[in-house]
Amino acid sequence: MRIAHLLFTKRFAGSERYAIELANAQAEHHEVCFLLNPAAAEDRPDAWAGRLDPRVQQVRLGLPWLMPATRAARWARAWRPDVCHAHLSYACKALSGMPAAGVATLHIAYKARQHAHLDGLIAITPQQLAQIPADYAGRVAQISNWSEPRTPAAGARERLRAAWGVAPQDLLIGTLGRGEYSKGWDLLVEAFMRARLPDARLVLVGEGPEWNAVRVRAPAEVVMPGFTNEPENCLAAFDVFVSAARSEPFGLVFLEAMHAGLPIVATATEGATYLGGSFEALTPCGDAAELAVALARVSESRSKGEDLRRLHPVERFGRAARAAEIEDFYRDCIAARRRRSIV
Repeated sequence: MRIAHLLFTKRFAGSERYAIELANAQAEHHEVCFLLNPAAAEDRPDAWAGRLDPRVQQVRLGLPWLMPATRAARWARAWRPDVCHAHLSYACKALSGMPAAGVATLHIAYKARQHAHLDGLIAITPQQLAQIPADYAGRVAQISNWSEPRTPAAGARERLRAAWGVAPQDLLIGTLGRGEYSKGWDLLVEAFMRARLPDARLVLVGEGPEWNAVRVRAPAEVVMPGFTNEPENCLAAFDVFVSAARSEPFGLVFLEAMHAGLPIVATATEGATYLGGSFEALTPCGDAAELAVALARVSESRSKGEDLRRLHPVERFGRAARAAEIEDFYRDCIAARRRRSIV
């Protein structure tokens, strides 16, 4: 197949990782092209174009709000893809008028203006699948995200904890992600302060619009090292992974923490509820007091000498199987579009 992916964001986060890893996997067997914003290739730590496999062609179409459907459709008429897979809002809008099957992954939620005109929608959780209206005319499938285990570098735990000023015996509670309102960093800091855990530190790894506001009110026990390109090393340094998100449709970082064998405390977002059968605790979204109680329980377990490491069920979230499911879904959408054109 000829597969085109469209994603016009600048900074690397979960949706970008999903699209990049899918395109890279597909490039092993198909001809793949990625339409992107030139800013994604800038010389910044969180720019992401450099993560694409060299076999994936890159087409940089300029700022998405200056481009949309006409330039993308003109490009598609020349390259003639079999399927165009959009990620997030600008890309979905750019699929209007495409001469190929248009598919989107619901990284966040169904929105009629973005998705109603497409040939197929991929929901990453059953909750998202239930949001798609019954009168949607395209094909639908629920295909989960994926994550492959990543081995941390030798000595990563000791190196990062030393860099963050965390003593070997300290309980290190950590989170990874974008510092934005939906991720609830402010709630996590509040919960940590309420819990008053002995010999405990909190580290918030990532950047985003809420970073400065959180840093101003966080106590000295909170470390905020910024963006990282070594999430597996950070997870090796953590003793507990926490998500205080107000909204999390799936959360690839949950799978990463599960692969790392960490106990996980999370608010009961869609993603955490879907994945959280082996989590340490699920607390109500937006409730810092309940999150503080959950953190205190983990701290107490550790003080009693209990092993905090966990064996999470991650076997069904392998990349190869999910990529094969998506390719089958493409074929279904392509066939349905051809049948409609004949009629």
